[in-house]
Amino acid sequence: MTADDLWDQVDEYYTQRLLDDDETLAAALRANADAGLPPIDVTPAQGKLLHLLARSVGARRVLEVGTLGGYSTVWLARAVPADGEVVTCEVSPRHAEVARANLDGAGVGDRVRIVLGPALETLPSVEGPFDMVFVDADKASNTEYLEHAIRLARPGALVVVDNVVREGRVVDPDDPDPAVVGTRRFADALAADPRISATVVQTVGAKGYDGFVLGVLES
Repeated sequence: MTADDLWDQVDEYYTQRLLDDDETLAAALRANADAGLPPIDVTPAQGKLLHLLARSVGARRVLEVGTLGGYSTVWLARAVPADGEVVTCEVSPRHAEVARANLDGAGVGDRVRIVLGPALETLPSVEGPFDMVFVDADKASNTEYLEHAIRLARPGALVVVDNVVREGRVVDPDDPDPAVVGTRRFADALAADPRISATVVQTVGAKGYDGFVLGVLES
């Protein structure tokens, strides 16, 4: 058995025990696949992690950068109260269309606002404050997304940035992949910024070897 196979099995083991069967979320993943969206959604276990993190900080407003088909957005929207809001930024009109159908189908469409367009162009017009920010978009722009997250989030807010390990390639200064270069630039910016205290959680599972940055804005 390979390490990847074992990681998959452990993911499935805990998913079966700790996550309820949820046809709505399963339907969203099927809709994404049927629409030809890339299969890069967070895993069910990661989706529930986002949900629990949002609940743990009592989030009423959440900012998401990178909607895709709205799978993670559903998890976040379920964590905010009925009068709460998730603002999610998506560059692709097709992805946003699929996401809107998934959100409405999940019964959370009324608490989600999709902001269409390149996030670096739309974020300046987004109004805070937010209690949590989740960044899962183009990795080359993560440093700029971090700056917007800090600007828009309240003191004490939680910032989560996905895919920061890149199967370990982040430690290679000569890797030319723009996602790796962008992640290293983001890590340097994060380390130098006194406005946020952060750590990294390396992950293995159905999406291979990667990780999250978790940060809290200083008061």
